[in-house]
Amino acid sequence: RSLKAILADDARPYEWLSTTLASVMPAHVVYPKVDERPAGFSARWLKEILRGRLGFTGAVFSDDLSMEGARHVAGRSLLSYAEAAALALDAGCDLVLLCNQSVDGGQAVDALLDGLEAEAAKGHWTPDPDSEHRRLALLPGSPPLGWDELMHDAVYQHALESLP
Repeated sequence: RSLKAILADDARPYEWLSTTLASVMPAHVVYPKVDERPAGFSARWLKEILRGRLGFTGAVFSDDLSMEGARHVAGRSLLSYAEAAALALDAGCDLVLLCNQSVDGGQAVDALLDGLEAEAAKGHWTPDPDSEHRRLALLPGSPPLGWDELMHDAVYQHALESLP
């Protein structure tokens, strides 16, 4: 589909949600009429359309980098997690996710962190100073409630009542 059709249908909620959402996660979906890269690896989607055109100011999480759609971007052969992370961050993601990879003592996560440093040193990714602000904005503004306070908190009680 064309960008015009996607914006008219799929992206329509951003007209009223773009300034109230704290974060979004683009999928590893490719819209070839807009960009050859999956949305989460596309500066066109993340910087130009999401932030520029739709006015989104919150944080952008990558989708899971261990998924097949994140390992083959723009015709490249199997990417390492660090290479995929660098591409996502360079495209406009503020945070990257590597899910279900804590087996083997977390070696995949350690390799991702070490690899990101190497990718930055090679110039494949430059940290965005605005990303730090968006990441910090996701943190709670007040300290967590103690157990006794939590048990009497109206929001928590309402959440408990909502459980089946």
